[in-house]
Formats: sequence, C-alpha cells, structure tokens
Amino acid sequence: MPASTLYRALFCDLRSDQLLDVLPLTDVSLDDYIGKTGTAKATIPLPNRALAQRARTAVVPGRTALWVERDSDIWWGGVLWTADVTSDDRGFLGLHVQAGGWASYLDHRALFHSQQAWATDQFDIVRGLIDYAASLPGGDIGIVYHTETSGVLRDRTYRRHDQPRIRDLIDQLGAVEKGFEWRIASERDPVSGRRVKRLQLGSPVITAGTSDIVLDHPGPILGYGWPIDATVRANAWQARGASDNRNQTSESLPLLSDLLVDDAQIADGWPRLDGTSDYSTVSEQATLAAHARADLDAARRPRTIPEVTVALGRVPLSPALLGATVRVRIRDDYFAEGLDERYRVIGLAISPPLRGRPETARLYLEA
Repeated sequence: MPASTLYRALFCDLRSDQLLDVLPLTDVSLDDYIGKTGTAKATIPLPNRALAQRARTAVVPGRTALWVERDSDIWWGGVLWTADVTSDDRGFLGLHVQAGGWASYLDHRALFHSQQAWATDQFDIVRGLIDYAASLPGGDIGIVYHTETSGVLRDRTYRRHDQPRIRDLIDQLGAVEKGFEWRIASERDPVSGRRVKRLQLGSPVITAGTSDIVLDHPGPILGYGWPIDATVRANAWQARGASDNRNQTSESLPLLSDLLVDDAQIADGWPRLDGTSDYSTVSEQATLAAHARADLDAARRPRTIPEVTVALGRVPLSPALLGATVRVRIRDDYFAEGLDERYRVIGLAISPPLRGRPETARLYLEA
C-alpha cells in the first residue's frame, strides 16, 4: 500500500499483542460481517533482503495477529493464517498473506472437557465457552467482554466425546428461537489507547448508532446489487439431532423434530419446498424443536442481502457501522417508482485507494 495512504498494517504476537513490525502492503482487501468471519488479504512487497528478512520474522501464520489502522483508528483485526512467497518472471518477490477475523481462532479450538449449564442466560453460556478456551495453556488471545444479559435462559450440555469446535457451539446456541448475534470486534480503548478484541453480543440482533445515514443513487452510491434468490427457500422443515446409542441391541436412529409445515404459504399458491437441518450434538427434544422452528422461520422468507458500493470520502462510514441502520434511496429504470427503505448493515468490505481508484466501501444490507 503506498505510503501516502492513511492505512497502516501492524503485525503483532497473537497471544501478547506485542508489536513485531509495521510492514507495507499492496493489493489490500478487508471485510467484516455479523454472522460470518471477516477476512483480510494483501501482499507484502519484498524489494530487498532487509525487508524480506523482516517479513520472515514477523509473519508466522497461526501465531501472528494482523491489525489494520486507518489514521489512528482500528479498522480491522484478525489472525494471520496463510502466507505465500511468490517470485515473478522479473525476480520481484512478494508475500501474499491472508487473515481471518478473531472468531476464526475459535474454529481452531475444540471442547475437550464436558460443560453443563442449567437455566443460564445464553450470553453467560457464550462467555463461559470463551473463558474455557482461554483457560487452557496457550489458549488466551485476549478476548474481552461486557457482562450484559439477554434475558433468555438455556439448558445446555456439551459432551467432550463429541469434540465440538467452540465456534460451532456458539453459532448453534445463537441459531435457536430467541437467539442472538455475535462477533469479535477490533477496537482501540479510548482511555488506554491499547488495541482490543471485544466480544459483541446482541439479542435478537446486534445494533449500533442512533441516527440513519442516508445513501442515494444517483449520489454517494456508486453501484449496487439486489439479489432475488429462492434456492434456500422452504415452507416445510424437519431437524435431525444426535443418534440414540443407549440400546446396543437395536438400530441407532437419530432424534427428529416434528415435521413443520407453513400451511398458509402453501394455501397462498406456493409449491411445497422441503428443508432439513442436522444438529448431531443435540440430544434434547425441546432444543431440537427450537432449532427447527428457527430454521423454518428463516427459510420461508429468506433474507435478501443487497449490497451497495459507496465512495468513502463522501459519507461518514467506518467498521463501527456494523449493526447500524442506513436509509437507501434509489431511483432508476428498475426502481422507477423509487426505493426508499431502511436497512441494517451486516457486512462491510473496504477497498483502500489505489492509483486511479478511489477508496470505496461495499455495504451488505438486511431489511
């Protein structure tokens, strides 16, 4: 990334967050989401031996954290997972790196000790899983959290024999009726100035901001995409749970939820569209039923995720916008009558400026 831009890449030790080096980047792309792990991709140019040796020292996939600053603000943070040294036909060296948001670390952490929770707030169960991961030697990467509650109590038993991934357990817990959204945000503490990995929880959703940002097309919106997709639509659903292995003399069959059907949608003229889901670690009928109801509710009216691309210099945007509401106004040949709706921002992809290309942000929206 050219030195004239406002972006800076910090390479730090994942566990201690000790700064290892500040290295130049080119071909940068950053994204972050609610409900999905964000990624960062970039190339470290290696024009000489000194810079190549610095990169070899600082960039250790699986051990190095990558923070991206814009001005003095933290705009992205995550775990550096892959690096690829390349040499072109003229002998120019580069190191392509890819990192995943902090939640990707929990994809690499398994539960090896059984855990139980009875009538426990679902947010406390999440924090208990984060604490479990941090309690094992080498497992604390500094994830912090607040102590708010959701008001929804859950019973959960997590068995060590299933060896589930911590990330999967949190995702499944949030995917039931009256569930929640979660992410691990990258922030700078306003008092100490230190970099912070903060768990964010929102029930039923994560929200941010108090006033709408208005985005117009024509105007600050440079382009948009508006998908209309029925491939994931369903109006009948059944969920499958864990197999019952207690009786060794009979066939082991999985737990099944009731077959749920949206009769009103079918009576309205829709064809029957079947959907199923698997929860191999769920052994309680009530929990499986809650998953099935939530899955059907999501599938019978799938979320439309439009995207708009805006020029960053023309509107006040930052990663803190995730969860905030924007007002989108479009008038063109397709939306001839004019679209004027409010959407929640659930994803943000940043394209830093390059020579001949302005700094842009792609916003992923949810009604």
